[in-house]
Amino acid sequence: MNATREKSINSNLNESIRLVSSIISARDNVVDYTFAALLSAGHILFEDLPGTGKTTLAISTARVIGCDFARIQFTNDIMPSDILGTEIFVSAKESFRLRKGPIFTNILLADEINRATPRAQSALLEAMGEGRVSLAGKTLKLARPFFVVATQNPMDLYGTYPLPESQLDRFFMRLEIGYPDRDDEAQIIRDDGHYRLAKELDKVMDPSEVKGLQEEVSRVRISGKIIQYILDIAEFSRKEEAFRYGLSTRGLIALKKASQAWAFIRGREYVVPDDVKEVFIPVAFHRLYPVGDLKGTDRKEYLSDFLDQISIPL
Repeated sequence: MNATREKSINSNLNESIRLVSSIISARDNVVDYTFAALLSAGHILFEDLPGTGKTTLAISTARVIGCDFARIQFTNDIMPSDILGTEIFVSAKESFRLRKGPIFTNILLADEINRATPRAQSALLEAMGEGRVSLAGKTLKLARPFFVVATQNPMDLYGTYPLPESQLDRFFMRLEIGYPDRDDEAQIIRDDGHYRLAKELDKVMDPSEVKGLQEEVSRVRISGKIIQYILDIAEFSRKEEAFRYGLSTRGLIALKKASQAWAFIRGREYVVPDDVKEVFIPVAFHRLYPVGDLKGTDRKEYLSDFLDQISIPL
């Protein structure tokens, strides 16, 4: 890629992040983390309260990167065919025609995924892991980029099927938007929400540019010392008795990829230890479960304190 085109693409990335951030009143770099997951070809799980802007975030992201968007509202009676699609009989032609489901898109909002049965959840998670689906005896590739934004409501206690740890591990990051600051919320109220604004955002990129960025991110340099730092984190997590179990190898790969994406977003061609530290909590929150019943902010602080115990490579 020549220098002029690379500069243009990076400029488009920065503008995309700026536009989405302008209408998403989120704390803790949520928009940056969302783009880091997208550029890593990963998927994110929002565990958050209803009405905090998750749909607006997904729509605005799809809008600025010029990608198709679809939404699935998960319920306890949803079937895999409602996600993947099915064959329908066309009487005029006396033959079956394949009707693709909403999963055949670029950005998919899987709303309240924990309301669906494990069978329906598995249909989505298999597609996330393989980038393809098996339908009507055929293997069909999904669009690229393919980015799932799944949500689950932590306050729902009835009619839900919580994702088991093995399935949670397939999500690249776990994020939350939370309540906006008072001034930001006042503006949201004046605007009657930002859902309409999200659908009117300018298109800055297209799917081919996003794929190009994903390839660029995969080439961000990561030294042997940084790899050893990631392995030290894994070793400590596996020995730490306060955790039920340590980070999986999939989790370490996610930590490495997220660090590369974070460095890229920050304008660097190489990873530094601070990149690993910055993405650790979103990558590890749903993978490292303290033995004690810690939630939300307390759990984040616990993970942060854990990371501080590990020596940073010089």
